[in-house]
Amino acid sequence: MSSANTPSHTEILRALYLDHQGWLQNWLRHKLGCHHQAADLAQETFCRLLSVSRMDLAALKTPRAYLTTTATRLIIDQARRHKVEQAYMEALALSQDGIYAISPEQHLATVETLTLIAGLLEGMTERPRQAFMLSRLENLTYPEIGAVLGVSSSMVKQYIASAMVHCHDIAYGDGM
Repeated sequence: MSSANTPSHTEILRALYLDHQGWLQNWLRHKLGCHHQAADLAQETFCRLLSVSRMDLAALKTPRAYLTTTATRLIIDQARRHKVEQAYMEALALSQDGIYAISPEQHLATVETLTLIAGLLEGMTERPRQAFMLSRLENLTYPEIGAVLGVSSSMVKQYIASAMVHCHDIAYGDGM
């Protein structure tokens, strides 16, 4: 097929949107029970397709399966953000007892940071995550962490290094 006859990325996206947007929005509405949330998530799902290459989009054999997988991941991300936001609001209410007012901008920045941290931690394997949290949150030394986890200090060092590499890869795009 010549490049003149090959559909562009925009044309493929347009066709996917026209063929499947209504179906996806209905699927999300039934799943979420809210027309407005369904519309937002359907739109976000198609926005995610902007980062998919033209070749990958053209090769989709089951676009609805791909769209539902993408939408489901967005629902999970949304639930995770909501959970982090709730935990933050509860902690803020307990620690400040209404003494200090926080601006909406500060609130958003804090929730986004906490969501990023939660995502980083969720993606780690168990032992490196435990070692990292004991090191960063509890300020334990490597020998103390080793005692808690039942491993040597050199193993703790490897766990911490693994956790740091994981965080670096996520933060700088190497792990995605």
